[in-house]
Amino acid sequence: MSVEDLKISDKHLSSIRSSPAMAPLTHRTIKDGWFREISSQWPGQAMTLKVNRILHVEKSLYQDVLVFESETYGNVLVLDGVIQCTERDEFSYQEMIAHLPLASHPNPKKVLVIGGGDGGVVREVLKHDTVEQVVLCDIDEAVIRVSKQYLPHMSSLLNDPRVTVFVGDGFKFLADNTSTYDVIITDSSDPVGPAASLFQKPYFELLRDALTPGGHISTQGECLWIHLDLIQDLLKTTRGLFPVAEYAFTTIPTYPSGQIGFMVCSKEAGRDLSKPLRNVPNTRYYNAEVHKAAFVLPEFGRSLLKDGKDIRPVFGPAAASGAPTKKVLLLGSGAVARPCAEYVVRNPSNALTIACRTLKSAQALAGDLRNTTALSLDAGSEDPEKRAALEKAVAEHDLVISLVPYIYHANVIKAAIKGKTNVVTTSYISPAIRELEEDIKEAGIVVMNEIGLDPGVDHLYAIKTIDEVHAKGGKIKEFHSYCGGLPAPECSDNPLGYKFSWSPRGGLLALLNNASYLAEGKQVDIEGKNLMSVAKPYYITPAFAFVAYPNRNSVPFREYYNIPEAETVVRGTLRYQGFPEFIKALVALGWLSLDKKDWLKEGQTWAQVMQQAIGASDASESTLVARVKEICKFPNEAESRRILSGLKWIGLFSNEPATVRDGTLLDTLCARLEKLMAYAEGERDLVMLQHRFVVEWADGSRDTITSTLEAYGEPQGHSAMALYVGVPCGIAVQLVLDGVFKTPGILAPYSKEICDPIREVLEAQGMGLVERVL
Repeated sequence: MSVEDLKISDKHLSSIRSSPAMAPLTHRTIKDGWFREISSQWPGQAMTLKVNRILHVEKSLYQDVLVFESETYGNVLVLDGVIQCTERDEFSYQEMIAHLPLASHPNPKKVLVIGGGDGGVVREVLKHDTVEQVVLCDIDEAVIRVSKQYLPHMSSLLNDPRVTVFVGDGFKFLADNTSTYDVIITDSSDPVGPAASLFQKPYFELLRDALTPGGHISTQGECLWIHLDLIQDLLKTTRGLFPVAEYAFTTIPTYPSGQIGFMVCSKEAGRDLSKPLRNVPNTRYYNAEVHKAAFVLPEFGRSLLKDGKDIRPVFGPAAASGAPTKKVLLLGSGAVARPCAEYVVRNPSNALTIACRTLKSAQALAGDLRNTTALSLDAGSEDPEKRAALEKAVAEHDLVISLVPYIYHANVIKAAIKGKTNVVTTSYISPAIRELEEDIKEAGIVVMNEIGLDPGVDHLYAIKTIDEVHAKGGKIKEFHSYCGGLPAPECSDNPLGYKFSWSPRGGLLALLNNASYLAEGKQVDIEGKNLMSVAKPYYITPAFAFVAYPNRNSVPFREYYNIPEAETVVRGTLRYQGFPEFIKALVALGWLSLDKKDWLKEGQTWAQVMQQAIGASDASESTLVARVKEICKFPNEAESRRILSGLKWIGLFSNEPATVRDGTLLDTLCARLEKLMAYAEGERDLVMLQHRFVVEWADGSRDTITSTLEAYGEPQGHSAMALYVGVPCGIAVQLVLDGVFKTPGILAPYSKEICDPIREVLEAQGMGLVERVL
């Protein structure tokens, strides 16, 4: 395919958003007017650029494509969140990756460029008057097309008669063109995903075989500051394939750590790659002296790559001497597990084992964590062999973190009793756990519970304020505590204003739980079926339209929190306005029912399922709408339109085939919602938690005190919910390991002695609540 033949297909049109008539362009990497290059490839650091405007956003067949105009670097091309080139500094990379292999070759005539669809490398190759033919092979036509529009100074020479553009797979192209090219330049992205194969031996073998005798290659070779170990491996690989293989580098401000290198190799034994054989005209970075200097490495790089001696500084946890002294077992693979694990291994004295039902899940979660191994265990299995494996693993550790579903905590604790291993969970103390209390004490172990967000962080700040008020002679007359895990406002773009980061089933079932609380000295009991009917608007700040409803049984917390004087005690859940009414309609229509339906089988449309569920006479949309109105009795036409449009958005009136699950309406609905209401890439969540205390002082005066948490997730990192569950859990783990909590028995953060140490460490992490007197 020639560059002139590149066309935008209908498939591409549907995914391209650059027309000024469309909604303003957005991208997950741009926040508050700044582009942020955050990647696991360079952990703990990031590049940011001020954005004037977004020019182009596209999901190509292979990658996410972004072009923006920056304030100081001109137009910027970004692929999968990583800067590829900017108008201001691209020349340093393009010139060096091209001229190092070309200028050191005696007579390069045929050149192949793999990758480099922006055209920058081709532009530099054509500066060599010996070059007669250049082939550009890039798998993604979108990069070529977008570069022609937004980076014409780089791509204009793709139209040169000496240039042929081939859109396709570089591996196949190399295999089909052996002994063909004098110089091959690989302008690749970083070694993750599909590009990882471009850093492995089979690829370098293909490069070698596609070269003519005495040919040269140059490939993107990563950064000395970040990837020195990878560079060492690349040199080992290439020196096993080429008589001459060297690492050279250039500087470039917008690449990680401001530096990037190249693997430059020759098939000609004895060739000095650092010696340019001809001048190169019209360069901005490259010259003959820079060519020679590019192979002169800083001492830390030279020492490892030439002498095999690592003289890099050792600091932080890596500087700890001796092997870890504490062994921690983490059970579970949910989103909260990773931030918990990260906190635990901050301490070099801890060795962590992560166990999931599948070894693959455990290995993925362990990732690059230091002092961490993976294991396959099933905490919920009744199989004797699997139960024995659990007991053995628990007994081999000093502490077990149970982040499995709460119904399995008792299994874990029973194993911990046998192994005399301490336990930490984030869940409420269940009756099944209470039944084990005497055995726990007899085993002499600590079983710490309720130390996540809610429950967890909420306890820490409830106890803090209550103790402070009591110490000053005051009384807590009212205690209101509400917490919500929600999509951030800009992401709450569906009729329920809610999204699921896990299976919707548990979240929907919780909406049917009975609730009890104290109001003006009297206990109020709410049946689950009526829970949404008691939801009320709840003011925290003018920025949010929250509604709140009670959660579970708040009555015992008057005793747990030691506030016998309180007349009102309520703990509940926050959602955005409109959520309860929508759920109330789903309940009325039967969609939250767990009853098995004989008629609910595959082969029906959603409209037919809806017809059966609500007893409509037929499955036409008009009949279904009329029946819904009859059942739900909406208070006004506006609310009727809102709920009906939401039901239509879910697809309950559609003629699409229904995904029937487990023969129940609830599970069938879940099959639909887990796709419709999942967090999309780049979206973030919000955690809002507020305690409101009405305090009566000894002189009869009253104050209202609030403790508030407003936390947002990081689209390219942890969600706020995962962080505020995982980190407090990790803190509690460390305090148990350190012997701060050592009283055998079932513990929970309901006392100053437990809450204060956890809260102090939490605040040191910058994760505390904001307290105000209104």
